[in-house]
Amino acid sequence: MFQSLSQRLTGIFDKLRGRGVLNEDDVNAALREIRIALLEADVALSVVKQFVEKVRERAIGQEVIRSVSPGQMVVKIVHDNLIEMLGGQAEPLNLSAPAPFSIMMVGLQGSGKTTTTAKLARYLTQKLNKKVLMVSVDIYRPAAQHQLAVLGEQLKIATLSIVEGEKPLDIAKRALGEAKRQVVDVILFDTAGRLHIDDALMDEVAALKKLTNPIETLLIADAMTGQDAVTIAKGFHDRIGVTGLILTRIDGDSRGGAALSMRAVTGCPVKFMGVGEKVDQLEVFQPERIAGRILDMGDIVSLVERATEFVDQEDAEKLAKKMQKGHFDLDDMAKHLGQMIKMGGMSSLMGFLPGVGKIKDKIQEAGIDDRMIRRQIGVIHSMTKKERRDFRLLNASRKRRVASGCGMQVSDVNRLLKQFQQMQAMMKQMGRLGEKGFMRGGAMRGLFGR
Repeated sequence: MFQSLSQRLTGIFDKLRGRGVLNEDDVNAALREIRIALLEADVALSVVKQFVEKVRERAIGQEVIRSVSPGQMVVKIVHDNLIEMLGGQAEPLNLSAPAPFSIMMVGLQGSGKTTTTAKLARYLTQKLNKKVLMVSVDIYRPAAQHQLAVLGEQLKIATLSIVEGEKPLDIAKRALGEAKRQVVDVILFDTAGRLHIDDALMDEVAALKKLTNPIETLLIADAMTGQDAVTIAKGFHDRIGVTGLILTRIDGDSRGGAALSMRAVTGCPVKFMGVGEKVDQLEVFQPERIAGRILDMGDIVSLVERATEFVDQEDAEKLAKKMQKGHFDLDDMAKHLGQMIKMGGMSSLMGFLPGVGKIKDKIQEAGIDDRMIRRQIGVIHSMTKKERRDFRLLNASRKRRVASGCGMQVSDVNRLLKQFQQMQAMMKQMGRLGEKGFMRGGAMRGLFGR
């Protein structure tokens, strides 16, 4: 997400930081580059103009000239304006209505409405302790209603039973009655989409909105569509009245311009973003944290939150104690790698760390990615229990057997063992420093040492 924009902006700011004094020409030159970078990232032209002018007003003032570090001050000004462009602060769902109340999901076909409906249902159930009923009123796309039913079964969240041939408004009426009977808190309506905005689509959505009176009307927009996503958002907002946005496929859009433009163009807050295909990959949209990621400042708070959600606390503490004492074997390494996969994988976690944007190309060249992590887990699982407890048992013939068992080369087994030994040595060293030293040292450095 925002990879190309982040790299461009980081390069621009590195030049500014390297200068002791900045004059107006320096700032103007930097702003020209920022303007080009934003346009190439698919940010709407009107938004770019407004953003650059706001930055210019503050950057050319006395605030920067008198600053001890002018370059750093310009970065702060850009950061503050990015946060403002993205909405200032996270805007939670409006849930202040007597139950059962409705939330309507709208958008074009293929934007990810059905999957996002399930993701939001999971969020409401697990994070906010709400009882949810999911309802598909999409009678046009083949198997749309069945898709939501399957997702409901996976998540153990109720869905409205399917009645063949029933019309959207009739489905909605039945859902409202069923929600009262089941004492549901929230009804999520997954509406039909079209390939493009047309009168038939808008008339149907408007009729459903009038009937269900939703407290939130959320537009599901595919970030991969770039500038089109902004046009679609404006079209829905003008015709239907959207209260919030959920951006999907954020993980696949390295430019990220749609996310930067939508709030400014529509005036509607981005409330969530889908960061992957799995039902647990929905994040609250936090403008300050997103701005930090764009400027390669990292997002440690989100990383800690993700670790808390996906890593079992008891297992993590046991593993940390073993690491601290230096009692760290290959089984522990496999668990550690597995936790990284649970948290979204290497590529996702790297995006949360400050300064990673500058070395992403080197990381890719070195082949450090999710596939490598899974291959390493595969190598470990091809070993016997005794070998995993004591790697010194792995002589040449055993290494050949392990390599053959996981479809790898002996050199891959040797590389893993080298990394394990480096990690083990680091754990022992940090153990001697005590708990503070262990926490300060971190485990990531040794994990992928060459």
